[in-house]
Amino acid sequence: MTGNLILVTGATGYIASRLVPQLLRAGYRVRCMVRKPHVLKGRPWFSQVEVMAGDVLDPDSLRPALEGVWTAYYLIHNMASGRGYTGRELNGAHNFAAAAEAEEVQHIIYLGGLADPRRRIAAHLRSRIETGETLRSCSVPVTEFRAGVIVGPGSISFEMIRFMTELFPMVPGPLWMKNLSQPIAARNVIDYLMAALENWDGHGQVFEIGGPEVMRYSELMLEYARLRGLKRRLVTFPYIPLWFMSFGIGLTSPVPAPIAYALIDGLRSDSRVQEPAALQVFEDVKLISYDEAVVSALGELDPQKLEPVWTDGQRPVVSMKHEGFFISHRLVHVKAAPEKVFRILSGLGKGGDWLYASALWRLRGWIDRMFSASWSKVTGHASLEAGDRLGYYRIEVIELDRRLLLKSELKAPGEGWMEWQMEPEDGGTRLTQTGFFAPHGLPGFLYWYALYPFHEFVFRGLIRALARKAEDEIHHR
Repeated sequence: MTGNLILVTGATGYIASRLVPQLLRAGYRVRCMVRKPHVLKGRPWFSQVEVMAGDVLDPDSLRPALEGVWTAYYLIHNMASGRGYTGRELNGAHNFAAAAEAEEVQHIIYLGGLADPRRRIAAHLRSRIETGETLRSCSVPVTEFRAGVIVGPGSISFEMIRFMTELFPMVPGPLWMKNLSQPIAARNVIDYLMAALENWDGHGQVFEIGGPEVMRYSELMLEYARLRGLKRRLVTFPYIPLWFMSFGIGLTSPVPAPIAYALIDGLRSDSRVQEPAALQVFEDVKLISYDEAVVSALGELDPQKLEPVWTDGQRPVVSMKHEGFFISHRLVHVKAAPEKVFRILSGLGKGGDWLYASALWRLRGWIDRMFSASWSKVTGHASLEAGDRLGYYRIEVIELDRRLLLKSELKAPGEGWMEWQMEPEDGGTRLTQTGFFAPHGLPGFLYWYALYPFHEFVFRGLIRALARKAEDEIHHR
């Protein structure tokens, strides 16, 4: 029954950001509830959804967001908020359930954590289970899915596996890395969430979901390494403080330390499906193996497949780790039309002129030529098209006066891209410049961090030089 209004909470999160496009393709009307609506502005589906400000800890904000909603997805957690988050999670779930009941919502679909509540489990897993119980305290039917490790680019559990395995040739871990997990592909999680919309047999039930294999946590990392072409060994220690592990993960991966703490704590117990009812109720969901899910995730190491979480239009400079990439993003406002900015961009590297720090660019190219084939001449603006070279880059995407995506052909322990986007704004141009680097193993990390000060110096100067040259041409005419 398409055309119904669906509310997606936690729309800035990993699963929600992949669920929304699926709902739109299926013909549903979608409303997203987030605390800061501007954060969604960079998402490609932003113009196709209704966005409302709302916070489950603010009851007054919930009823407007739930008005007219047929089904609501509850995809919220508060692990990043630090000490006391379990109380906030239950309070938020209670507020949401009460508001959904008052607005006569027909169905709530909730994604929680996979664990055996009869055993001693981590606080965040206990909180996830109690959140589901709190949602069910209202009269609205709740379909709850409990998942463990979700495998896909952007999933916090997968990003922990990715970054730690890439970085450490000898992967350190506690003895309970030998505990069991039943990882599930992100695609299958979305399959279940979508199937629950129309499958009335699942209303009011709790389903444990997992992939086709049960694996040790250590095997998840070692298998990732094999598929990535990395040689890795696991080194276990009798005891490693949780705070120490979470601090290290917070430094080296996209996962904030408070979330890492909660997730690592969850490794103390097994996380596997005990009741496989989901396989019977949602029999159309075809489970994907762990290897297939990892290979699919690695196939998305491409800037064009990333969720652009850094483009909220509010921050002029962003440096972050995201979905296997190091990302350096800058935004400036140029008092010149997009076509003028694009024309200057299209001449980068021509005659050795990079607008800023050209000597450093030439030095980097000279070092590269010592180990690789010589470079062809730079193509002029009139004939630029995808596949052409521009300096030390090859053009992957070119949209006249709007966008230029270049892939680096310099030798490095990883893959790099540069992207510029131009949007008309108040008679000028909103220009963004984004550098992407996907490291391969420890050498990739060392390369990025060793050159990071130089990259920041050059990239900061480059976007300023682009803006200055475009504006100078206006003034000199």
